[in-house]
Formats: sequence, C-alpha cells, structure tokens
Amino acid sequence: MTPWSAEQITAVQQANLAIMFGLTNKALEGFERLIQLNLQAMKSTLAETRETAQKALGAENQQEFQALQASMLPQIGEKALSYQRQLVEIGTATQTEFAKVAEAQYEAHNRRMQELIDNLANSTSADSETALGALTSVMTATNKFCEAMFQTTKQAVEVAEQNVSAASNTASKAAKQAVEH
Repeated sequence: MTPWSAEQITAVQQANLAIMFGLTNKALEGFERLIQLNLQAMKSTLAETRETAQKALGAENQQEFQALQASMLPQIGEKALSYQRQLVEIGTATQTEFAKVAEAQYEAHNRRMQELIDNLANSTSADSETALGALTSVMTATNKFCEAMFQTTKQAVEVAEQNVSAASNTASKAAKQAVEH
C-alpha cells in the first residue's frame, strides 16, 4: 500500500471544504426561512392587534366586547398551529438536507474502507488472512449498525411529522367546531 500523494490529500481537503460550505449554506437557508417566518408572524400579529384594539375600543357594551374576545380564540389557535406546522417544515427540510449529506459521506467512507480491505487482501500473506477476516467482520457489523441508526432516525422523523400533522388537524377541527358553537 502506498501513502497518499499530495494531490490526493488536496483533493480530499477540497471535497471536505465543499461539504462544509454546502452544509453551512443549508443551515443558513433554514435560518433565513425561520427569520422570514418570524417576521411574517410579527407583522401579522401587529396588524391584527391594531385591528382588534380598534374593535375593542368601539365596543358599545360588555357583551359586544366578550363576543369579540370569543371570536379571537379560534383564530389564535389556528395561527399558532400554522406557525408550528411551518416551523416543523423548516426544521425537517433542513434536517433532511443534512441527512442526505451524511448518508452520501457514509457511503463514500464505506467504499473507501472496502477498497482498503481489498488492497490489504491483495497485498498480504496467507498468515494475515485471519486478521483481515476479523477486520472485514468488524466493518460489516459497523455498517449494519450505522444503517440501522439511519433507518431509526428516518422513522423517528417521519413519526414526528405524522404526529404534528395529526395534532394540527385535530386542533384545527376542534377550533372550527368551537367557532360553530
């Protein structure tokens, strides 16, 4: 086995740098979406608060004021659920991008390790066959463990998305029923 050349080291460093900047850009995109969501929420809340305050000041009696308050509750719940859905969407999208990069890196690492093992197998004597077999077994077990972890993480994200969606739908229906009554 020959040591890596300067060109190979440079190529690996450039690839790692590209990955780092790619992940940084994805994180910044998610952060930017989060800032936009929060600005949008603040602007709409400010406008709605102004409108509601004007209506409250124009209420002629206690019943009209209470009716105004009661009409606001479902709207507040709907807006909170919408915000939560959008927040989860931003987090999930960002996490998905990171997971894609991690999976690609994991697969590339596995290919390099397999190439290394193949090179070792071709350049070693029959005496070291047992050690090479043990190394191969360790690599196989590690790969299976990592694959199980990836699958578990994917399933956990999917379950979380489904739970948020189900809770949002239930709360939305309950809010609509409350308005109707």
